[in-house]
Amino acid sequence: MSFVIATSVEEALAALANGASPIAGGTDLVVGARHGKFELPPELVAIDRIEALATIEIGADSMRIGSGVTHATLMADPAIVGSYTAVADAAALVGSPATRNVGTIGGNIMNASPAMDTGAPLVVLGASVELARVGSSRVVPIGDLWSGPGQTTASADELCTAVLVPSRPAASGTAYVRLEYRRAMEIAVVGAAAAVELADDGSISAVAVALSAVAPTIISIEIEPADVERGSVAEAASQQCSPITDLRASDRYRRHCVGVIASRAVDAAARRAAGESIAVPVNRALGIGAA
Repeated sequence: MSFVIATSVEEALAALANGASPIAGGTDLVVGARHGKFELPPELVAIDRIEALATIEIGADSMRIGSGVTHATLMADPAIVGSYTAVADAAALVGSPATRNVGTIGGNIMNASPAMDTGAPLVVLGASVELARVGSSRVVPIGDLWSGPGQTTASADELCTAVLVPSRPAASGTAYVRLEYRRAMEIAVVGAAAAVELADDGSISAVAVALSAVAPTIISIEIEPADVERGSVAEAASQQCSPITDLRASDRYRRHCVGVIASRAVDAAARRAAGESIAVPVNRALGIGAA
């Protein structure tokens, strides 16, 4: 095995161009290899020491989150918690404290698990992903990044360098809620993220919902403000997903539960939009999921 430690994006891209695979926290790659799911790549390039990938930059109309930013940083960063709270909710639920301190947002989204926690929040926030290769880069809407379980549309020589998230309106709120059987080292049985915007009179003017662990990729579903007013968010979410049965849950159970979880995510997002302080993560603050 060949192992290279990159200290700049350029070094990492050169290694990828020569056939290496990137590794940051390694929380999925190493564990998967130990469990026999796949073999470690013959050539690895470590990107965890690249300072340019570990920054959060606030621009005039967007935020740039470096792909090397850890979940522990995301769950506590004031700008993330204040304006992109669903991302903080999700990051706070990833794995264990050890995992959150080394696992990165780039690794989470590029592993393309349909049960990933940060994916649904980024979808409802309208995020894009910056992919770089030697000599060029491109920006891809995050929903177009995932092509299937564990699969992306990125080429082998492209590195995710950042996640780009548009600025949020003042009267808006977001939340991510997941069904879990235990508090640590858990993979979402189902999860839902919601983003809500309020009109001047306090009514809901816009709503977006995305679901995790109920389709081959993270999915957006069609929700209108009227659906929230009628209390039919749960019905819409349950009807529009396509869950499977596996060791953790049946398709029928997932379909029912994701409706409940989606409804709770919309409710929490709306309450935050109205100015209510709900601590991160929503699961703990509202007593959802494992005790």
